[in-house]
Amino acid sequence: MSAEAKLKSLGLELPPAPKPAGVYQPVVVVGNMAYVSGHGPLKSDGTMITGRVGADLDQQAGYQAARQTGLAILASLRSKLGSLDRVRRVVKTLGMVNAAPDFQQQPAVINGFSELFAEVFGQENGVGARSAVGMGSLPGNIAVEVEVILEIE
Repeated sequence: MSAEAKLKSLGLELPPAPKPAGVYQPVVVVGNMAYVSGHGPLKSDGTMITGRVGADLDQQAGYQAARQTGLAILASLRSKLGSLDRVRRVVKTLGMVNAAPDFQQQPAVINGFSELFAEVFGQENGVGARSAVGMGSLPGNIAVEVEVILEIE
């Protein structure tokens, strides 16, 4: 099943493709690679999921924020590429969690993003190399930020 068809069958709603909050491009294509700038958990109403995981948000809320971040990235990819069906595979993901100092479950939080991409692009193509790290803060106090590199057609 194509990524676009899978997205539809899962009943997932993409937020509007986020606009840059600085001097950068949300997605840059070089050859057959797409480099996606850090995205946050943008909701369909234009607001962000904010708060520190392990203090303001629990692990499950962090997971949902990472999943929402994945939806925002899908929106940017569709906007830039015209169709998610152009994505061949996920190469590398960097997931950053706005974490309380004693929070240690960053990988479990970023699974919200990774599991979404596995659902949309399939286990073989939707799962790549990954880092999941905690940060002392993130812009605008967003809960999660994710950047990803993909191979495209």
